[in-house]
Amino acid sequence: MEIKITTNQILKVLQILSWIIFIGLCIEVGGTVVNTFITLFINPLGVENFWEGAGYLSSLYKLDHGHFFVISLTMIIVGVLKAIMFYLIVKLFADNKLNISQPFSMELRRFILNLSYLASGIGLFSHYGYKYSVWLTKQGGQTADLQSLHIAGADVWLFMAVILFVIVHIVKRGIEIQNENDLTI
Repeated sequence: MEIKITTNQILKVLQILSWIIFIGLCIEVGGTVVNTFITLFINPLGVENFWEGAGYLSSLYKLDHGHFFVISLTMIIVGVLKAIMFYLIVKLFADNKLNISQPFSMELRRFILNLSYLASGIGLFSHYGYKYSVWLTKQGGQTADLQSLHIAGADVWLFMAVILFVIVHIVKRGIEIQNENDLTI
């Protein structure tokens, strides 16, 4: 007995995974925004309510509220960009703009280009967060665990942005070839 997994089945699984990741990222960013707001304006003990990185953020808040805000803002920006990235993926599935019979389209090119820009933004803000954390450590602050703050991997995000940008140009050439083929028929 042979089990055949079709492209449509794989796309359905990817759609479900995209929804799960999107919702998780929204919850994570929402929690970070709410905890940052509560810590800065309502209750300074709210810094202990961060899911991960509470120890570092607590010591950072005690060191200086401004540094705490900068790191929190970086975490929020990176999280929002990731959520937007997965929103675009979910939207692609929901709008049924992915046409398997003619895979090269302007919508696909625009989609991949937007992902490339978002990956660049995530990489740049993650790199900024890393550099800022290193600077804070040199100033006498506690060493940050960037993985727990969800701002690690700037090099990977920038690498992904470059790869997506190359794919955009491949898709652009595919659109040109597809249009030439449509004109010759």
